[in-house]
Amino acid sequence: MNKISPKVSSVASIALFIFVIGGWEASIRILDVSKIVVPAPSAVMVALWDGISSGEILKHFSVTFYEVIAGFVAGALLGFGLGVLVAQFPLAERALYPYIIAFQTIPKVAIAPIIVIWFGYGISSKVVITATIAFFPVLANTIAGLQAVPREQLELMVAFTASRWQVFRMVRFPQSLPFVFVGLDVAIVLSVIGAIVGEFVGSHAGLGYLILQAQFNLDMAMVFAQLIVLSLLGIGLHLCMRAIQRRVVFWIRNADDQIVGA
Repeated sequence: MNKISPKVSSVASIALFIFVIGGWEASIRILDVSKIVVPAPSAVMVALWDGISSGEILKHFSVTFYEVIAGFVAGALLGFGLGVLVAQFPLAERALYPYIIAFQTIPKVAIAPIIVIWFGYGISSKVVITATIAFFPVLANTIAGLQAVPREQLELMVAFTASRWQVFRMVRFPQSLPFVFVGLDVAIVLSVIGAIVGEFVGSHAGLGYLILQAQFNLDMAMVFAQLIVLSLLGIGLHLCMRAIQRRVVFWIRNADDQIVGA
């Protein structure tokens, strides 16, 4: 199977971007669409530059970024810890997992106002909301990874009289890392959504707060500018997580390279 070179993929991606932006700009000008409905890309870029140069976007970006990272770390640690507990002890799975599933089915938008009331309008409530969203992907993938260990490896460790901790450290944990990083990758992107949901419900700062202010002022160009910033934030966090995964789970990359080379 032939692989598409990164250079070709980059050129195709840039060409698609130019085509979409050019078509968007031309459509706005030809159809004379009101800027209150859909702003032109040029107006969005001007609003983005004005927000950055004034320092307003950077100030609110720092708040949202902290909420995303803090909520992601809290949710990921809790999800991984509970995932290990559920996967290692059948009693914990039977006792806890039904309640975890029930909690996950509750829309986070519905409980966000309750969390804001409990934890206040500050950063704490946004971190908690973000953690609740980042929690389940890490939990589910941790359980899947720890339970996906080949039975032959487990039987071999038992034959060598390995303890439960040794089996976990030498076999289960390394084998689960690809699954765990898939969960972390999903969770860190969803964390951006969680922080914005919390800021929409009630906040005094952050990109979500800035979006609400721009909508109230009918400044759609600024709204779209904030959406671009959020998209770039999500892409950047995704790329960082992929880079960490390539460094930690290095044997997966080496195996893929050997297959391609063959």
